[in-house]
Amino acid sequence: MTDAPTGPAFNIRDIPFSTYGSWFDISPITGEHIRSQDLHLVSHQSGMHPVLRLVPLAGPHGQRIETHWNATPGRLRWTDREGHIELTYQAPDILRLRGTGLSLQVIAGAQQLTPFSGTFFLHDPVDGSYVFTSYETGRRYRITVLAGQAVDVRGCEALGTAHRGLTLTAAPVGGAWEAAVEELDSARVPYAPNATHDQVAARADQAFTRFADAVAPWRTGDTPAAELAAYVVWSATVRPAGFVGRPAVLMSKHWMDKVWSWDHCFNALALAPGAPELAWDQFQIMFDHQDESGALPDSVTHSEILYNFVKPPVHGWALRRLRRRLPRPLDQAELTEAYTRLERWTGFWLTTRRAPGQTLPHYQHGNDCGWDNATTFDPGRLQTSADLSAFLILQLRELADLADELGLGEQAAAWARTAKTVQDAMIRELWTGERFQARSPRTGRSTTSLSLLDLMPIVLGEHLPTDISSRLAAHIETHLTAHGLATEHPDSPHYQADGYWRGPIWAPATVLIEDGLRRAGHHRLADEISARFRALCENSGFAENFDALTGEGLRDRAYTWTASSYLLLAEDHTRRTHPQNDGHRSALHR
Repeated sequence: MTDAPTGPAFNIRDIPFSTYGSWFDISPITGEHIRSQDLHLVSHQSGMHPVLRLVPLAGPHGQRIETHWNATPGRLRWTDREGHIELTYQAPDILRLRGTGLSLQVIAGAQQLTPFSGTFFLHDPVDGSYVFTSYETGRRYRITVLAGQAVDVRGCEALGTAHRGLTLTAAPVGGAWEAAVEELDSARVPYAPNATHDQVAARADQAFTRFADAVAPWRTGDTPAAELAAYVVWSATVRPAGFVGRPAVLMSKHWMDKVWSWDHCFNALALAPGAPELAWDQFQIMFDHQDESGALPDSVTHSEILYNFVKPPVHGWALRRLRRRLPRPLDQAELTEAYTRLERWTGFWLTTRRAPGQTLPHYQHGNDCGWDNATTFDPGRLQTSADLSAFLILQLRELADLADELGLGEQAAAWARTAKTVQDAMIRELWTGERFQARSPRTGRSTTSLSLLDLMPIVLGEHLPTDISSRLAAHIETHLTAHGLATEHPDSPHYQADGYWRGPIWAPATVLIEDGLRRAGHHRLADEISARFRALCENSGFAENFDALTGEGLRDRAYTWTASSYLLLAEDHTRRTHPQNDGHRSALHR
């Protein structure tokens, strides 16, 4: 008897089906904004590649049918009145499949095979398995029939354009069939099951439940999306491979299948209390690729590291919060490593991004800021903007504290002096008395915009003069729609409903501003921002960003920093309103 699946049901049209550690998923999304009528095995090694197409069939002639897709963290089902097919992960690189009443056609995603692209298909004479060899991923996908039979086998050893694949079906008709699908680097001993399909599926359910209980033990009826948020993060985590030297939470197992150099901080924070080792890996992962100048890469994924842009220095802010959230203090070696890496990252901004005679650093493009196309950058791509100075000030303060803890008194004092110098210059040069402006580091020309980015210095919180934080809070409130903080003021002539950073609501801006407001004493507004963003995620899921006026999820619909931001805000809300839940955290680490 099959155990009932556990965990939240989700729409696989928005959120891919995968498991912790795997580099592939099952999804109808096969490319950026490309949706198929069928589910595919989609790999994220060497890019995003739909390797295998999975087509349910019914009837004596094996006709393709429309089925209902039902997904929970441990199990995926195709269902129809004729029968069902169930898929589950045995391991990050092994799928188990079983069908009753329906057959499953497994076809190469690309019909065209060239000497450099496509998928070669063969019937292995060693063990009788069927193997797809993908040029795009550099991996093999081996299918072993465990019960039933493979029929309609076509395209074995074919070159050029061909239909390559097989159909898994019962023998006799009306019975059940089972199979395993393995992702191989090169070769492996013939597959032999060590557990039944039901046992594998139950273990998959349990693996997710353990993760959810660890990262969200505080969840209540007031945080109904917590389990789904945990699934989005869990299922987007990959094992070390290629350039990814640690377990890594990708931004998504859709087309945003990378780690970027500020996104990782929000995932680290959400994971810290319940999965501290994974959290520390998330914080460190980009520093593993720090270059000689001290710069962090823009992004890292399996087969690519990009350095042409950077991301803002949010890492001092993040490290301070992370250290408070980890269940144990960092030891001397960890503190030293964190200090050294953060020192070099700060040095990058103070040396390579400060023009001669200028105190404040600048961005060279909106991409460096993370707010790629924000209207702050309309007058020119090179901008000395106050958000950068604010993040750097917090990083300098964290370096001062770290140096003090490490017994480096002179360095601690020097970092503190630099923090004060940068903050004094930021207020003197960029504060208009009403809001912060940006300035060209080449021409000195100053401009203001209606971007929420210009209000981001609220992240300084308690370090801002009261009159400045109050003016910023008042302006921030005018960006607050029914669903959250619009990144461009809705009354702006440049507002765009789906304009990326020119209107939509984004998770990181929400978390940073909510935290700054709360530390500055603006609790009512912070509470309101948190409540509206949590409700937005509960109604619209964990999209990359959201229409600020309708709440509709936009772009990638399974974005981990959105899920992690929900977990952060939901946990903080729960601990404020249900302080008795604080006991859950300590119980995990006794």
